[in-house]
Amino acid sequence: MAYTILFGVFTFFMLIGTPIAFCLGIASFATVLWLDLPPVVVFQRLSAGISVFTLMAIPFFIFAGDLMVRGGIAARIVAFAGSLIGHVRGGLGQVNIAASTLFGGISGSAVAEAAAVGGIMIPQMKARGYGADYAVNVTSMSALIALLLPPSHNMIIYSIAGGGRISIADLFTAGIIPGILLALSLSLVAYLVAVKRGYPTEAFPGFARAGGYFLNAIPGLLLIAIIFGGVRSGIFTATESSCIAVIYALLVTLAIYRSMSLADFWHATEQAVRTTAMVLLIIGMAGAFGWLMAYLHVAQIALDWMQSVSNNPLVILLMINIVLLVLGTFMDMSPLIIITTPIFLPVVASFGIDPVHFGVIMILNLGIGLNTPPLGPVQFVAAAVARISIWEAMRSVWPFYGAGLFVLLLVTYIPALSLWLPSLFR
Repeated sequence: MAYTILFGVFTFFMLIGTPIAFCLGIASFATVLWLDLPPVVVFQRLSAGISVFTLMAIPFFIFAGDLMVRGGIAARIVAFAGSLIGHVRGGLGQVNIAASTLFGGISGSAVAEAAAVGGIMIPQMKARGYGADYAVNVTSMSALIALLLPPSHNMIIYSIAGGGRISIADLFTAGIIPGILLALSLSLVAYLVAVKRGYPTEAFPGFARAGGYFLNAIPGLLLIAIIFGGVRSGIFTATESSCIAVIYALLVTLAIYRSMSLADFWHATEQAVRTTAMVLLIIGMAGAFGWLMAYLHVAQIALDWMQSVSNNPLVILLMINIVLLVLGTFMDMSPLIIITTPIFLPVVASFGIDPVHFGVIMILNLGIGLNTPPLGPVQFVAAAVARISIWEAMRSVWPFYGAGLFVLLLVTYIPALSLWLPSLFR
């Protein structure tokens, strides 16, 4: 009965449109009452869930990303990417993906990526004859690259959900090759669709002008090296690197580019505070929900069920991928990581699957869910920028989905794609 209350109440309130944090909290509170446990347990677990020092990295990375958007760093990175590959067929689509790859290593957020790069690229693509659905699909799928490249705050959440024993530096490093593979796969699909639809190319500006764009983008691009190099080398922790990212972003936008007004600064601050409050409330409520799952031995039940189906690790990973893909269509990424990691991590560990490898699988899998209705926040952001309905975009998204699923299969069944680079740096 406790399992029915926990998952049934959660599902009911989610279906009637209750915010996900309240779904988790109400379900946890109802289950605690049924088990005759003190109700204060829910609030204790909520407090414990957000009282983790490593979580301080999340608001600072979010703030740094907002400062870069408002301060013009994203626009300069897009201009540099456009000078390199804008002359390819469907050039603005390729620029969109390249800019997402470069900016993704700075923002670490798929939604921030879709808003920043999409806000710059989608209007330009529509004005130059590209279909609005094409612009939305390129933007929303390439935004997922940010989830894999450092500093991905979702990887920090995964490390915490795994008990804090999984190296954040290893997770940051492990996502680089899968992120590049995703970028290349999306570039190929974008090119093929552009050729089929007859989209135009952009004139090559010349090496001198491309060099000028590069020099102008260097201050922003250096932040990638500072964050990754500092964390990987042990000079500073992920939390400390997030603070450095904010300070560096302020220095670049105020002292070098001089492109941020006081109004822009306050808007970025307000947006970062609002996003942080939402994320931490979800994490706290998911912490209470996750504690109840541990109390009710949900992970052991899931392990026993999966072992009854198969003892083949390949089959187990396929089953987990299917479950995560389904869950990702109607739940946000952060609570899903916190809820499902304590369930599936012991399962994959029992089959000898590396937790860093599984973390990359989970992040990419749930990232695809961010583009899948009925939730699909990244798809909604891109569609809102393009001023079309999400269903218009969904009609032609399938080639891009196929590229994402293809990379997911490669990452799932070729562990070296995730584990080779961390072992090399280690």
